[in-house]
Parts: sequence; C-alpha cells; structure tokens
Amino acid sequence: MENTQTNNILMVKDLRVSYSQEAGSVFRPKKDLDVLKGVSFSIREGEVMGLVGESGCGKSTLSKALLGLIPKYEGVIVQKSEHPQMIFQDPFSSLNPAKKVGWILEEPLRLNTGLNRVEREKKVSEMLRRVGLEEKLAQRYPRQLSGGQRQRVCIAESLMLSPRLLIADEPVSALDVTIQAQVISLLRSIQKEMGLAILFISHDMRVVYQRSQRVMIMKDGEIVESGDVDDVYFHPEHPYTKRLL
Repeated sequence: MENTQTNNILMVKDLRVSYSQEAGSVFRPKKDLDVLKGVSFSIREGEVMGLVGESGCGKSTLSKALLGLIPKYEGVIVQKSEHPQMIFQDPFSSLNPAKKVGWILEEPLRLNTGLNRVEREKKVSEMLRRVGLEEKLAQRYPRQLSGGQRQRVCIAESLMLSPRLLIADEPVSALDVTIQAQVISLLRSIQKEMGLAILFISHDMRVVYQRSQRVMIMKDGEIVESGDVDDVYFHPEHPYTKRLL
C-alpha cells in the first residue's frame, strides 16, 4: 500500500475483477477477461484523488467495485464511509424522469433515515440552496432543467446522507465548458465545506489537474503511475503517462 496512515477513508489492496467471456466457438472456449489486475491505492480523509485513463481501462469497473456493485472480486477494500456515493457522467439518465426533483432528493432519506416528511422536505430545501439551486425546482421534473441544473441535482442527491466519500465519474464531461467550470467550482467549495474525500475520475488531464492533490494513471486495468499531481504531470515516468500528457 502506498499509504497506511490511520486517516485513510479508503484503502484498496491488490483488487482484481474478472468477467466471463462467452465462447466464440468450440475452438475458442469460454475464458475470463481480467479487467482489474491487482489495483492498490488509498485515499485520505478530505483528499481529492484523480484517476485518469482511456475508455475501457477499468475506471468504471473500479467505481462499481468500490460501491459494492460488483460482489465478486479478489483483494481487499476497506472504507470508513458508511454511505459512499456516486456522481455519474450523464445527469439526465441518472435521474428518474418520472419523478420530481423533490421526490428524487427525498428518496435516500426515506430509505435510510427515520425522518418524517416535513423534516425530509426541509433537508431537500437546504441541499438545493447548498448546490446553488432555487427551492422551487423541487417541484420540477428533470426534463424541465438545464444540463447544469441536472448535474447540481445529482450532486445534491449524492450528499443527502452526508457521505465521507464521493466517486465522481466523469462528472462534467457531458457539460459545455462554461458549465463545467461552474460545477467544478461547486464541487471544490462543497468538498472543503464538508471535508469530503473524492475519487475524481476523468479522461481529461486538465480537469484532473485542477481538482486533485494526487493522481493515478490507469492503463489496461493497472495503475501504471501515481503520486502528487505536480510530480506526475511535470515529471512523468511511465511512457503511457507521457503520451497522455
């Protein structure tokens, strides 16, 4: 492990995930496809860790494993956040189109707390203000919002249970440049305000540099380089990192 301090919010050691491939013919028997190949890292409380890699390198599989969505894996995952949450790439497809924003934001509270309706609605209003949205948007459907507003709703939803760890999977790639800057600024202020740890996943080296204290470079299911963001960006060692930069 690269960091064994007691203030780690997440520790991953030798994580391996494989998927079964269907047999192409009797001459090509069914075999396992190794997606994660011994991934090890840690994230400290309140830290933003960047994860960079091209499509298909294993970033999404890693996210799912950390959230418990892949029950079958090898290795060790230790996390101290009771309700780690995900901010998805596409804010529209990650919100229930048949429900209003207020209902969507209340749902985590209904499932995980004993708060009554009035208390839940109060928390929803507080969270909408926190992410820079008007309270009246609670009565709208996702389709009635702009892309930036929908992503702010997604951020609000991820914060309803006060998690200590967020996984932000390409959270601004579906937005235009101006809105990207606004959402990144919002994430920065909320992260500092709440002391959140964030695994910030992106293929955009510029965005990761702006947001992260440390960064990992992933290729073909392996972490090929990691370290402080300035060291990796200005003194890269692995050929793949140099090519990305």
